[in-house]
Amino acid sequence: MVVASVQPDFAALAATPVSDQPFPHVVVKNFIRPEDLDAVFASLPAMSSGGSFPPESLSLAPLVNNLVEQLQGDVLRDAIAAKFGLDLADAPTMLTLRGRTREKDGRIHRDSDAKRVTVLLYLNPSSAAFERQEGCLRLLRGPDDVENYAVEVPPVNGTLLVFPNGPTTWHGHRRYVGPRYTIQLNYMETGAKARSELRRHKLSAFAKKLPFAA
Repeated sequence: MVVASVQPDFAALAATPVSDQPFPHVVVKNFIRPEDLDAVFASLPAMSSGGSFPPESLSLAPLVNNLVEQLQGDVLRDAIAAKFGLDLADAPTMLTLRGRTREKDGRIHRDSDAKRVTVLLYLNPSSAAFERQEGCLRLLRGPDDVENYAVEVPPVNGTLLVFPNGPTTWHGHRRYVGPRYTIQLNYMETGAKARSELRRHKLSAFAKKLPFAA
């Protein structure tokens, strides 16, 4: 049977309390339910190179396109706003997909000030590498040591991670090279810096659609 749409577990997101350590966040396992995850994973576009791809730059299967539309919709926006006590009504969204992690990826960082909230959805099956803690995102207590973490999120099984950005939202992961499918959604600020980042996002989508793009 062909699955025409995805049913994210918004109720599980609503029921999951905010964790405060090392900074406010929520982790929702199986946000993409097991019965949907296999079909979504099989439908993901091939991304042979690293980096982030705007959905406009990819040929998305209907099932993945449906998921992207839901992630950018009001149900998730309203749930996250309520969860963290935020007003996101007018926040622009920026969404990208990643298919591969490179050696240089995962270094400790905090997201741009132009991003109010970061949403990460992990669409990978379990693997030996992830079980060895390679490529598992860590929420860190500081900017200097990837081993000084409070929470580790394996990038598997439709897990959703959400956190508002701030001066201490340091995160990163141990070195991993290989397939690692992630959808990242950001609710953006509305100032000049955010507008500039959104323009770059649109230009990236255009450039990656060109025949000579990697």
